[in-house]
Amino acid sequence: MPDSSQALPDIPMAPASQDLTPLNTLGLSAYASAFVSLDSPSRLEQVSEFAGRYPGLLVLGGGSNLVLPPRVDSLVARVAFTGVRLLEARPDAWIIEAGAGENWHGFVSACVAQGWDGLENLALIPGTVGAAPVQNIGAYGVELADRFLGLTAWNVRQRRLVDMDAAACRYAYRDSLFKHDAPGAWIIVAVRFALPRPWRAVLDYPDLQRHPGLAGQAPSARAVFDAVCDIRRAKLPDPAVIGNAGSFFKNPLVDAATRDALAARHPGLVSYVQPDGRYKLAAGWLIDQCGWKGRHLGAAGVHDRQALVLVNRGGATAADIMALAAAIQRDVAGRYQVMLEPEPVVWRDGPAPPA
Repeated sequence: MPDSSQALPDIPMAPASQDLTPLNTLGLSAYASAFVSLDSPSRLEQVSEFAGRYPGLLVLGGGSNLVLPPRVDSLVARVAFTGVRLLEARPDAWIIEAGAGENWHGFVSACVAQGWDGLENLALIPGTVGAAPVQNIGAYGVELADRFLGLTAWNVRQRRLVDMDAAACRYAYRDSLFKHDAPGAWIIVAVRFALPRPWRAVLDYPDLQRHPGLAGQAPSARAVFDAVCDIRRAKLPDPAVIGNAGSFFKNPLVDAATRDALAARHPGLVSYVQPDGRYKLAAGWLIDQCGWKGRHLGAAGVHDRQALVLVNRGGATAADIMALAAAIQRDVAGRYQVMLEPEPVVWRDGPAPPA
């Protein structure tokens, strides 16, 4: 990974057109008029130079958290920085760095294989290492922010590499600085993790407590990894089989009074208390109770096993997906007075960061 104190050499690069259909997990038909692949940090300077010539800059990772229109006139920069290395074996933590273009699940699997435990609850989440801090991914009781040490990112406007800690990234539930700054303002190059020593299994979620592979023992990280993979495969569709972006809506956070009032009116309400006293409502349960599981509007549908997942049944467009999402939002708001917020980025061409 690059040293942020070093100057970057100029290597010629020219944008070219690109079919983005296989590069987004929803499988939406999309085409970019200008596309570059960033396989070396030496190309970052030229991305900054090119960005001002286009309506915007779309930084593309695994395309797993993205709703694309049929045509993208912005410059699309696909992050392909790779490499995983142990930076330090501290008494309290393994310090690991990974290139932003590494496949997230592959990275988690490699860490478990090396005995660098602590990410196993985040197994099988689609996308790349570089996308994980943007979304502040989380699953089964572990958030990325719990294991995050720092990252190196390219500031497109200022044309320089910046090292950022957790405070600078401004993490919140499925949120970060990178979701609030202008799209394309940052390109994440490498991410660093502090994986705890000694390690302990995080088994707070009922799904994990019920899994037969974890019953009646002090499980290994490998056992937790395998259990998480089993659970996710049973609940969530494979994007290679049917296009989807994983969980389409965030689990809404409400105060205790709102949760209590909802629970009184709707027995069986699924909610989880948070450290700050608020409650996280299960968006999938809300959608299911409104009768959306397995339904569809044209080519866009709701998965028949997991109401939180919207799917491309074949030939769906961004407009189809968003029309279905809006219909679900209206029904949930009408019944529960809670507005669901989409997780994926819905791309619309807009101004690029000033060059």
